Amino acid sequence: MLSGRRLDLLEPSPLDVEIEDIAHGLARVARWNGQTRGAHAFSVAQHCVIVEQLVSEMYPALDPRWRLAALLHDASEYVIGDMISPFKAALGIDYKAFEARLMEAVHLRFGLPAELPHAVEKQIKRADKASAFYEATVLAGFEDREAARFFGRPRGLATATIARMQKLTPLPAEEAGAAYVKKFAQLKL
Repeated sequence: MLSGRRLDLLEPSPLDVEIEDIAHGLARVARWNGQTRGAHAFSVAQHCVIVEQLVSEMYPALDPRWRLAALLHDASEYVIGDMISPFKAALGIDYKAFEARLMEAVHLRFGLPAELPHAVEKQIKRADKASAFYEATVLAGFEDREAARFFGRPRGLATATIARMQKLTPLPAEEAGAAYVKKFAQLKL
């Protein structure tokens, strides 16, 4: 990693996980395999910041540590990239177990339980799907109906949130990484 840490992919240690490495890597991983509108790729880092914002708006009473979990929900992708679900299934290895070990190390590094409570995972997944719906329709060329079939139509969002999501613009990698680190610092206070 750029921090100088050496991360063992088969036995990842929380001691080898640094937020700057996560932010840097995620800011350079393109969602939608880079097939989005705009001058820049829409990064996983920017997506994670949006998911944390959505979780915060959807569940205002949520404990801040679970908001941190939302920011970190795709952190494993700083090492392994963003692969679409059908490709993960086609790999023929237990990708989920591999990804879970890495996420456990990330969670432990930042004071979260290795495994998140089911209810929290569900809340984060709901925000993740809401983000994916808007990313698909605003940036990736999906028709509204098609995105709704894949991700469900987001419900219960404030009008201001919907307006903001309908104006998604991919950030340059440096800005996306900086936004990720800034959000992390706010949540770790």
